[in-house]
Amino acid sequence: MTFSALEAYLERLEQAARSSQSKVWLDEHGRAVGRYFNTSLTSAFQPVRSFGDGEIVAVEAFARSYSEFDSGLHLWKLLDQAASDDESVELDRLCRMLHAVNYYRQGGADSPELHLSVHARLLAAVNSNHGVAYRHILSRLELPHDRIVLQLPVVTPNQRWLLNYVLDNYRRNGFRLGVSANSALEALSLLDKVRPDLIKVDARELPDPDSVGLLLLRAAEQGVRIFFKRVENPDVFERLNQFGAAMGEPILVQGYLWDRPEAKLPAAALGRAA
Repeated sequence: MTFSALEAYLERLEQAARSSQSKVWLDEHGRAVGRYFNTSLTSAFQPVRSFGDGEIVAVEAFARSYSEFDSGLHLWKLLDQAASDDESVELDRLCRMLHAVNYYRQGGADSPELHLSVHARLLAAVNSNHGVAYRHILSRLELPHDRIVLQLPVVTPNQRWLLNYVLDNYRRNGFRLGVSANSALEALSLLDKVRPDLIKVDARELPDPDSVGLLLLRAAEQGVRIFFKRVENPDVFERLNQFGAAMGEPILVQGYLWDRPEAKLPAAALGRAA
């Protein structure tokens, strides 16, 4: 599928590549790059896979410092050090725009879901127009928003009201939403109180098999998908393998055991043979 408004925008970015005044431009590989103060940044994508057959069901986008030769360095600390809420929101919008452009310029509307993380600092900064602003950017580029899932960070119990406020803001603007949990027990609590489209659980913190089993069963009943992230070593892999075999429920996984974030979407994610 061709996105004509996006192609026209990319042509303008290509013309801006040599302008030192431009905030967004294309590099020689076609990647959209943005400038935030004195830092150049771009996108990297890490697949989310089905545990059984390895099929790519989604990709998560990460902001990275720009490098011509590799995927760059992690940039969340840049947001931590932003001087104000307004600057945090500005950086977040820049990153999300770059992620959408770099995702859709490589794949069509039938590509796997795009997961975009919302930084914890932004929860308090989100106002009633935040979801509208991102929807407006996508609309101007004629990019479908239904492939995008906004992933909210782990919150403390006394921040739940804020989490619900932000979820409601994005829902009213048509976005699907995910939340993060440090453990299966925390995910069970979110399942009842927040009712997201998906929950990402830290796979390194699964000491209680019973709570994992209960989470998988109740999530399946409610139509909520469970993703296990940070699968980075064979021990975590084996624990998940035992859960899946015992419960008979599909498990979705993400981690360095399979993939590192890369600027290019994997060939398998674009419907081509890997």
